[in-house]
Order: sequence, then structure tokens, then C-alpha cells
Amino acid sequence: MDLTSYFENTKGVGVLATADCDGKANAAVYARPHILEDGAYAFIMRDRLTHHNLQSNPHAAYLFVEDGKGYKGRRFFLTKIHEEKNTERLYSLRRRSSSPEQENETEALFLVIFKVDRELPLIGAGE
Repeated sequence: MDLTSYFENTKGVGVLATADCDGKANAAVYARPHILEDGAYAFIMRDRLTHHNLQSNPHAAYLFVEDGKGYKGRRFFLTKIHEEKNTERLYSLRRRSSSPEQENETEALFLVIFKVDRELPLIGAGE
């Protein structure tokens, strides 16, 4: 499955789940991932609980539920491999405004990059 096309052409809701070093879980609604040239997934995030959890535990799960009847979508199990703060690459990937000045934004943004460890359908164990 071409996931770049999938995420560009499929409407739905995404949830990114993380846990801290003690295993306390968090789940937050997140936009579709940016798929980089090397196949890594990138999410733009603020310094909130999800980002905080990833500082001590690099593992996450992203669940994407497609719009429509039934339960269609994908699950991705991820490991953080890199992050950048307020970089040009982050602003070039951003789906909204391209620079913090345009939104009078003062809060730091992070581009958090993950490798995909495993992909499964939304429902069931997969192949």
C-alpha cells in the first residue's frame, strides 16, 4: 500500500498514543503523519504531554480511523528516531502557515520523526 497516497487521499481521524517511563498512558488526536523520503513518519507537535512522554519512552502507536461506515483504517507501531525544534524542514512540512511569524506564534514546535516498526489493519491481527 502506498501510504503517502493513502494519507493524502483518505479522510479520517488519527490518534497518537504514548506512555511515560513509568507506563502512564496518554492518547491525543493528531493529524495524518508526514511521510518522509526514507519512509519515516513525522509529526509536528507542541511541548505537551505527548512530546514529554517521548523524551523518556520512544515508543508510540498511531491509529488512523477512516471516515465512513464501519471500522476501516490502519494501526502503526512506532519508535522515535529523531526530533528537531523550529527547523525550516518543520515549517516546510506544516500543512498550515509556513512560518511562526504569520501566526504570531511564540511556542516551540517539534518535528518528531519515527521509524515504523509494524503496521496492522485497524481491526484484526493482519496477515
